[in-house]
Amino acid sequence: MLLLKTAFKNILGAGKRTWLNVTVLSFTFVLMVAYNGTIDGWKLDARRETRLWETGAGQFWHPDYDRFDVFTLQDAHGLVPPTLQNCIQNGSLTPILVTQGVIYPQGRMQNVLIKGIDPEQDIVQIPTWELRQNTDEITAITGSRTAQSARLQRGDRVMLRWRDKNGAFDAKEILIAHVFETKVPTVDIGQIWMDLTQLRQMTNMPLETTYLIASDRCPIYSDTDGWIHKDLKFLMADLDSMIRGNRVETIIIFSILLAIALLAVFDTQTLSIFRRQREIGTYVALGMTPRRVTHLFTLEGTCFSLLSILVSLVWGTPAMALYAQIGYKMPKMVDDMGVVMGRVLYPVFQPSSIFTSIVIVVGLSALISYLPTRKIAKQNVVEALKGKIV
Repeated sequence: MLLLKTAFKNILGAGKRTWLNVTVLSFTFVLMVAYNGTIDGWKLDARRETRLWETGAGQFWHPDYDRFDVFTLQDAHGLVPPTLQNCIQNGSLTPILVTQGVIYPQGRMQNVLIKGIDPEQDIVQIPTWELRQNTDEITAITGSRTAQSARLQRGDRVMLRWRDKNGAFDAKEILIAHVFETKVPTVDIGQIWMDLTQLRQMTNMPLETTYLIASDRCPIYSDTDGWIHKDLKFLMADLDSMIRGNRVETIIIFSILLAIALLAVFDTQTLSIFRRQREIGTYVALGMTPRRVTHLFTLEGTCFSLLSILVSLVWGTPAMALYAQIGYKMPKMVDDMGVVMGRVLYPVFQPSSIFTSIVIVVGLSALISYLPTRKIAKQNVVEALKGKIV
């Protein structure tokens, strides 16, 4: 405790040099917390939105279905087995039928996936209730990204061509009943959503399904009668890989920032040892062992980080509170990137992330401070009192 008090007294007595180091470390620490909070906020929001809009609590796939291969769609459908059919009836599963189609907005041709869904479902947040239209027209809903690329609006009519179970082509004009906004591009880009019963009639696939979305109420969590269960770990593997990739980028960025900040601490400690040779010799002459003197100078360097954290709490706390309220506004181009991301990212500051940042800053400061102090243990007391370096 005495060494810690002495260390604080020494660095406070250094004046501007101390506050320069503290300022740089404080800025780096707050920036680390803000960036990590943004990534954590995006991660939690992306997983939550993906589950609410697309994956539910899991899915059951037809054995021939591959969401990344549209050529499987012609055969990737079948009758739902009785076990899963019971879950559909009690509302814990909702069936989806997927087929290829083409729309012709303003005379242009655009490929789309036609997805049939029950208008009464409540498992995902797709506004399927908009498909309950009291009209003889074929109605559909689509996301804002598809609507923008096809230049469609609510109430527009567009020609849709599809292929039925036997490979025969047919085409009819459909009504765009609603255009919805979502952060999840995989339920939006290049997709048209229709009433499941209506799509089954159009494709001559009565009672057939491509995959099912499960809710938390579904009691089945394994492959059933040939239908393959896909859990959230599998369904969100791409998102998790992207998040891990961002973590690597974060490590690189903050390694550079910390290197710059800690270089100032290293230089300060090296210069301090060079200028305080007589003081070091006096400490040893008064009975301090070289090891304790080394600990003192290491503590002085570590105190830069401790003081910077205290300073960060003073100005960083209100700054981060304001940042958590206003968030970070993303450019409009993120809609075309295919990433689950809203127009505004709101950070989430997790205690574990903040604690990790503190440990990293303090630990590296201690290490950088120790490196130039190792020569103290090798000094001769008499030479040190004369101000000479051994």
